[in-house]
Amino acid sequence: MFSKHSNTRHFKPLRKALLARSQVEISRRCLSSSPTPSKSKVIFSGIQPTGIPHLGNYLGALRQWVKLQETESDDTRLLYSLVDLHAITVKQDPRQLRQWRHESLATLLAIGLDPARSIIFHQSDVPAHSELMWILSCTASVGHLSRMTQWKSKLALPENAKPLDSPLQLGLFSYPVLQAADILVHQATHVPVGEDQSQHLEFTRSCATGFNHLYGDVLTEPETILSPAKRVMSLSKPADKKMSKSDTNYKSRILITDSREEIQRKVKTAVTDSIDGITFDPINRPGIANLVTIMQYLLEDELITPEELVKDIPTKSALKDRVTDVIDAHIEPIRERFNKLMSPDDRDYLIDVAEEGAEMAITSAEETMKKVRDAIGFGSASYK
Repeated sequence: MFSKHSNTRHFKPLRKALLARSQVEISRRCLSSSPTPSKSKVIFSGIQPTGIPHLGNYLGALRQWVKLQETESDDTRLLYSLVDLHAITVKQDPRQLRQWRHESLATLLAIGLDPARSIIFHQSDVPAHSELMWILSCTASVGHLSRMTQWKSKLALPENAKPLDSPLQLGLFSYPVLQAADILVHQATHVPVGEDQSQHLEFTRSCATGFNHLYGDVLTEPETILSPAKRVMSLSKPADKKMSKSDTNYKSRILITDSREEIQRKVKTAVTDSIDGITFDPINRPGIANLVTIMQYLLEDELITPEELVKDIPTKSALKDRVTDVIDAHIEPIRERFNKLMSPDDRDYLIDVAEEGAEMAITSAEETMKKVRDAIGFGSASYK
């Protein structure tokens, strides 16, 4: 899972070389006499640093990030961000958020992201994200934002809720503009998302289209890479609730750093039903179906159907034992790598990854912001 570049001793000189190469390439593109240089593929995605990711996060997004790193060509730029500015749309304890940022970075490395191949950074370390958000806010539609579903679900409001008639803070309402800026500031051509995020990517394209209509062809309209994994449901409410970091019942989710004992305890208490035997029936047996689906996703064998997976499993107890084994076998190396990265010996390594990831992300974002500033009249090109 981990490349040869993951060795801490080789990290710093290699990253500096990559940073220098990136700056040279950007300078070359900026100085090119070609009026319409071809755009290389750029993939961007982010996750909030609000606790250790669970299996739903991993199967829905994070595992795909690693696969993209392994399968994309060398000239594809990969950027993965810990979007801490998004995290403060709800109140956070500062000490807890610092710890979460540290743990979240360690988690991305533990799952197999390689800082010698992918740019990994904290969103708040790159000021251009906030700068472009404000610029896009000056053209974004309040009507469009009011129809977004995320702020309504965060506040448990009905679909017909109106912004001015609800206890809504500006950051939560306008964060899709920041999400658009995250993507557009790096000229991302592709964004891996789950089905529940497709609305936000459509808004991002709308922001790019609106800006380009006013100021010329500056921002890239990104395409969607849909995650192949479906939703992973809560272990305690599998019929109607996704696995979530914010669920007050810690047994509802399995973290990708859980010990075998923790996995076994949570799977043992997972809600199933009172029907005898094991069958795969998502409608009538959502709890059983959720456990089988998790097992199928982790085994990654497309030739085995859910029905085939359960045909030789006689009881719920046997199913839960099998699911525990599959989960633990998959996340054991992740857990071990995470624990090593969180040790005092590797603290400086994590700091280096964050700092040099931020340097490369700043370089990437600044290429776009020079064009944006010139387009709207802020840049030095205004005086020429």
